[in-house]
Amino acid sequence: MALAGNLAVLAAGLAALFGLPAFAETYLIINSTIFAAFAILALSLALIWGYAGILCFGQAAFFGLGGYTYAVAAINMGETTLPALMAVLLPALFAGLLGYFMFWGRISDVYLGVITLTVSLIFYRFVNQTAGEQWNIGDAPLGGFNGIPSTPILNWPGRAGDQLAPEDIFALSVGLLLAVYFGCKLLLATRFGRILVAIRENETRAELLGYDVRLYKLAIFMLGGAMAGLSGLLFANSVFVSPTMFSLPVSGQIIIWIIIGGLGTLIGPVIGCILMQVLTNWLGTVSQIKGFGWVDPNLVLGVLLVIFVLLVPRGLTGLAAGVWSWLKGLANRAPAERSATREQTDP
Repeated sequence: MALAGNLAVLAAGLAALFGLPAFAETYLIINSTIFAAFAILALSLALIWGYAGILCFGQAAFFGLGGYTYAVAAINMGETTLPALMAVLLPALFAGLLGYFMFWGRISDVYLGVITLTVSLIFYRFVNQTAGEQWNIGDAPLGGFNGIPSTPILNWPGRAGDQLAPEDIFALSVGLLLAVYFGCKLLLATRFGRILVAIRENETRAELLGYDVRLYKLAIFMLGGAMAGLSGLLFANSVFVSPTMFSLPVSGQIIIWIIIGGLGTLIGPVIGCILMQVLTNWLGTVSQIKGFGWVDPNLVLGVLLVIFVLLVPRGLTGLAAGVWSWLKGLANRAPAERSATREQTDP
């Protein structure tokens, strides 16, 4: 079953990678690139929350930091290879610094969620007021609430000015999404991954068994920060960077994707992310139609969150697994019932 699921994910990814650019317009390709970037962002929280039990409500901080790091470094350096690496490494290092104080300070889950959300909102508030030239970093203006609209596009490594086309960035994003997804699967299958799950289930017991829980939490928190930074890098190459990357709605969206897709899985948050983004875009289009201005995408997402928390707590993947088990039970029960009926009717 696991092999079939992995093959299905790989087939879907390859179909999108090679099929979409063949017939889709540029707008759809850019939108799909954003979906892939957001899916990596969803995976970053799915890994640290769903498998390590770290309740992080501020994943947007690392997402925005990755985008801004890339934009500022690319504007100052010209060539984008090193800025792309910095966009992944700097959020990871910041996650390490923040995680050190939280995990070695024995911060409980609730307060950890509050702290990470607060850090994200501090970034949002700070970047919003950086409109003046005094906030420029080298040649890069932070732009305040306008952000940095002139973000340089990724170039081919070592060939400054030779920018990637939208189709190339889409292929890169889908390829990285597949790499991150299967990389997480491999990580969770290792001893390290099993220890993470043990920490999630019972942190005290894991400590009594001799594992340094703080170190394991720090390592996975840094990995989640790096993944969110990678997502911010790809997003910056699809749209542009702005303070909204750090905002509360972004932090809330990530949580909604995971809950709707299925906490404790990897494919669930990816499915939840893509479905919710498609729904949000469609609702945004509907709200522009005369007579449908009352349609609020955020309200719909909120209602869906309440429905899933109360009625479908295991998310779409849990629901699908339950339906599949029920259907298999029906299929297995039918031959047994027919056999029992024949035995009763035989003289």
